[in-house]
Amino acid sequence: MAFDTMFLKAMTEELTEQCETGRIMKIHQPFAHELVLHVRKNRENQRILISAHPSYARIQITKETMENPAQPPMFCMLLRKYMEGAIIESIRQVANDRILIFGIRGKDEIGETRFCDLYVEIMGRHSNVVLVDREKETIVDCIKHVSPAFNSYRTLLPGAAYILPPSSDKLDPWTASEEDLLAKLDFNAGKMSKQIVSSVAGFSPLLANEVIARAGLVNRETLPQAFFSVMEDCAKPAEPILFTKNEKEDFYFMRLADTEVTAESDSLGALLDRFYGGKATRDRVHQIAHDLERLLANEIDRDRLKMEKLEQTLVDTERADEFRVFGELLTANLHLVARGMTEIEVQNFYDENMGTVKIPLDIRKSPPQNAQFLFNKYQKLKKAVKFVEEQMRLTEQEIAYLETVQQQLEDASPEDVQEIRMELAEQGYIKYKQKKGSRKPNQNPTLEKYTSSTGLSILVGKNNKQNDYLTNKVARNTDLWFHVKDLPGSHVVIQDANPDDTSITEAAMIAAFFSKARLSGSVPVDATLIKHVKKPSGAKPGYVTYDNQTTYFVTPDEETVKGLRN
Repeated sequence: MAFDTMFLKAMTEELTEQCETGRIMKIHQPFAHELVLHVRKNRENQRILISAHPSYARIQITKETMENPAQPPMFCMLLRKYMEGAIIESIRQVANDRILIFGIRGKDEIGETRFCDLYVEIMGRHSNVVLVDREKETIVDCIKHVSPAFNSYRTLLPGAAYILPPSSDKLDPWTASEEDLLAKLDFNAGKMSKQIVSSVAGFSPLLANEVIARAGLVNRETLPQAFFSVMEDCAKPAEPILFTKNEKEDFYFMRLADTEVTAESDSLGALLDRFYGGKATRDRVHQIAHDLERLLANEIDRDRLKMEKLEQTLVDTERADEFRVFGELLTANLHLVARGMTEIEVQNFYDENMGTVKIPLDIRKSPPQNAQFLFNKYQKLKKAVKFVEEQMRLTEQEIAYLETVQQQLEDASPEDVQEIRMELAEQGYIKYKQKKGSRKPNQNPTLEKYTSSTGLSILVGKNNKQNDYLTNKVARNTDLWFHVKDLPGSHVVIQDANPDDTSITEAAMIAAFFSKARLSGSVPVDATLIKHVKKPSGAKPGYVTYDNQTTYFVTPDEETVKGLRN
C-alpha cells in the first residue's frame, strides 16, 4: 500500500503547515465514504479530502471540485453541528500507525467551548472517520458503523467508548538501534521483506522492499545500512513522485530504487489528485451507473443477436425463387406424392438438362398443403427483403447509438450520469424518476470548458444531451466543429471564426481523447464548420451528419488534455 504509515507522516506535515490553526468554514459529504472540509487559514482557502473508501482511502489537500447532494447525509449534518466554525487546534498522527487525529475546538449550542477529536483511520477496507467527544472519550458518530458482532475488540457506534486499534510489540523504526533490528530478524529463514514488515512498526511491503533493494546482497552488514538509509530519507522533506514498477503505476513521497519516475508533483495533495482523480471518479460512476452499464451491454448483445437473425433471413430471401420452383414442380407431380414421405425426387423441367431435384416434404401435411407451404414461403421471402433491409438499418443505428452512450459512460463524471439516465428514459430504455433537488430536465446542460495554449475557448459535450446542446444551440455557424472519424465520441467546438493551427490540433486531440480511440495512436478526427453539421429529423440524440470536413491525425495525450481544462 503506497499510502502507508510513512506516507501519512509526510502528509501530516503538509496538512499541519497549511491547515493547522485554520477555521473549518464548510463541510460537505459528496459521496457515502468521502468528506470535504473547507478550511481557511492566513486568508487562504484549502479543501481537505477525507476518504474512507475501501479501495481509495486517503486524506489530502485537494484542488478537485465535487458536486454535493441536495440533501446532506446525517453524518455530514452532525459534523456541521460540531465542527463548522471550529478551529483545528492540532493535527497529529498516532505513532507508527495510519491514524490521523484532528484536535477541534468549537462552540456548542449555548456558546460554551467544546472540544472534540476527528479520527481518520486509513486502513483499506476497514478505513473509517470517527468523531469523538474529547471529555467523555465516547463516539459521537462515525462514517461506518461497526457493531460488536463484527469486531468484539472495538465497537464503532454512537455512545461507545472510542478505543484505538490494538498496538503491537513491533520495533519502533525511529528509535531502534542496529542491535535491535538484527535481534528481530532471522537471516537463515529468508523472506527478509516479509520479516521486516512483521517486525518493524509502520513498514509496508513497499518500504520493506526498498530496504532489500538498497541492501543488494542481503546480510547482517548490508541490511541495517539500507534500513537506516531508508529511515534518513523518510525524515527528509517529501519529494512526491509517480513511478512505474513491473508495468504498474504507483505513488510515493520519496524516490525509490529500481523504479522509473514518470512524474513529479509540488505537493502530496497534487500527487494524489493526479493519481486518484480518474480512478476514484470512474469508481463513483460505476457505483451510481452500474445498472446503466448492465442495461447497455444487454441491449447491445440483444441487437447483435437480432442482426445475426436478420442477416440469416436476408440469406434465405435469396432462395425465394428456389421455393417457387419447388412449389410448381410439386404441384405438377402431386399424383406421385404419398402421405408420410419426407422428400420426393422429380424431374426439373426448368433445368436445361432435365435433371432431377429432391423436394423436402413435411409428413404432417398433405401433398397439396406441402405445395401451398412452398408457395407461401416464396411470397413471404419476396416481401421480406425490404422489411429486413430496413430492420437491419435501424438495428445498426441503434447499436451505434448504444455504443456511443456506453463510451460516454466511460468518460462520464458522476454529475453526467443523471443526464445520461434522463436521455435513456426519454428513449424508452428505462423509467426515470426525478430526484428531489436535482437539476430539472429542461435546464441547459453544463458543458466542459477548455482553453487552448493560445487562449481560445474550446467546449466539449460529454454525453448526447450536451452534444446536442453544444452543436445545435451554443455553437455559431462560423465555429469549427470536431468529431473522431467513424467512431463514438464527443462533439468539440472551438469558439472562434479563425482558429490557429495550435488550437486546431489541441481541439482534435480533445475529440480523440473523449472517444473510443483514446488509447490509439494517429487517430483520424474530422473538422468542419458548424454550418455544415446537420441533425436529421427524428435522429437519435447526439447523431448528426456533416460534410466539407478536413481530417486531422492526432495522438491523444491525457496530460495535455488535462492541462487545457479550465
